[in-house]
Amino acid sequence: MGMNETLKAISDSVRRDILFMLRGGKKSAGEIAEKFNLTGATVSYHLSKLKSADLITEQKYKNYIYYELNTSVFEEVLTWIYSLGGNK
Repeated sequence: MGMNETLKAISDSVRRDILFMLRGGKKSAGEIAEKFNLTGATVSYHLSKLKSADLITEQKYKNYIYYELNTSVFEEVLTWIYSLGGNK
């Protein structure tokens, strides 16, 4: 995981909304797209950015792709952020 990619991915409000949505469990691309007033291609672009940053994973099941949070990356980011506080 590259910290720059991760921070860039979460800098976009749509991608943050997608991550928030996935807190409730895995969702298909169609379920995600239904919640946004965006084209399917735009949602796919955002999902691709989140996957590149390892913030989400995908699983294929029959004709669908399901996405879910990769919580280990969030743990790494939080650990890094906490380390900036130093020894106080």
